[in-house]
Amino acid sequence: MSTALRGRIVGFRDDPFLAAPRDCLQHEPDGLVHIENGLIVSVGPYAEIVPTLPAGTQIVCYPNAIICAGFVDAHVHYPQLQMVGAPGEQLLGWLDRYVFPTEAQFADPDHARRVARRFLRELLRAGTTTAAVYCTVHPQSVDAFFAESVRLGTRMIAGKVLMDRNVPDAIRDTAKTGHAESLALIRRWHGKARQSYAVTPRFAPSCSPEQLAAAADLLGQTDGLFLQTHLAENQAEIAWVARLFPEARSYLDVYDRAGLVGARSIFGHGIHLDEQDFCICHRAGAALAHCPTSNLFLGSGNFRLFEARDPRRPVHVALGSDVGAGTSLSSLVTLNEAYKVAQAVGAGTLDAIRGFWLATLGGARALSLDDRIGRVAPGYEADLVVLDPDSSPLLSFRTGFCDSVEELLFALMTLGDDRAIRATYVNGRCVHDRDAEAP
Repeated sequence: MSTALRGRIVGFRDDPFLAAPRDCLQHEPDGLVHIENGLIVSVGPYAEIVPTLPAGTQIVCYPNAIICAGFVDAHVHYPQLQMVGAPGEQLLGWLDRYVFPTEAQFADPDHARRVARRFLRELLRAGTTTAAVYCTVHPQSVDAFFAESVRLGTRMIAGKVLMDRNVPDAIRDTAKTGHAESLALIRRWHGKARQSYAVTPRFAPSCSPEQLAAAADLLGQTDGLFLQTHLAENQAEIAWVARLFPEARSYLDVYDRAGLVGARSIFGHGIHLDEQDFCICHRAGAALAHCPTSNLFLGSGNFRLFEARDPRRPVHVALGSDVGAGTSLSSLVTLNEAYKVAQAVGAGTLDAIRGFWLATLGGARALSLDDRIGRVAPGYEADLVVLDPDSSPLLSFRTGFCDSVEELLFALMTLGDDRAIRATYVNGRCVHDRDAEAP
């Protein structure tokens, strides 16, 4: 089926942290995106593209809206959706009091399926079309997630959490069972439809050296796997890691010694890293997931975005909602908080061009998926989001005074939320239409 979307199109040709931001922005004030069989066929000015459309092409018009690549969330826990906003703790106490009891419920496959359906629906309502997702220690939590993602056609990365120590028995595996269950899940889901598997040791304190070695063995057995885990989120956590792994130079060094730092490694948070850690990530091509709403909510610290992206040795950075420590699945809300964190750190200002790049092409590049998602360009998968500057009275009033596309994008990233997502397209199919949904 041939479909075309008409509206203002925004995209990126280069990395605005490494080049002049305005030179990296692509903007078509009245554009058309032609889609066939889930792929973008052509993009350009409406007047130029419309004569080339095949007969019978359905044109969907979005007046006064912005069409851009779907958002990428590089760090999120789907089982924690039911406890988002659980109050009053820093990381380690919050895990014990709220997270671990919640995740124990995912031994029930029906519960896992129910939450997976709700979670993916909420992602799409937020304009997120690809995410790196933590399941629980239970294989059935992974099956539930991937089954729903296949049904929707989304491109997702996910994996079973590995935890063999320092957690309650109900959510503990062993190095041996964790390896075996992960391997079975890899064979069942990795490469099926648009799904990719992430080997997922939760964090160093919950994993014995034997389990970290088993994770590295899994990575070596199948091409294209991802590695996701947590890194240097909280000072008490870092001190705990130092006691558990006294031979390691740093928290990152624990993973590096285990063979877990590579081009498809995604480390959540990465707040308290030193220059040597940044250099290791740069050389390996590893990515850091910046989770500002979570870091602020738990009082973990401020991620040093501009230090991580230093042009002399840039580290890949993507955005993460984190939920449930994060407080919203919306990339717009996440960007709002990321802007404030950058202001507080004082090393640079997160303008709208850099912000939207992080949420789209930069996120795709951090996940080694920038050859297929993250751009509105021919040959790319048609994962797109339509943004509505009139989605709330205040946003509509404010954007009426914007005199550039950069200012319009900045208003969206500081005043917008899930209401600003007019529509979400996955593989060329509209999977969320805000105005068609029942109240």
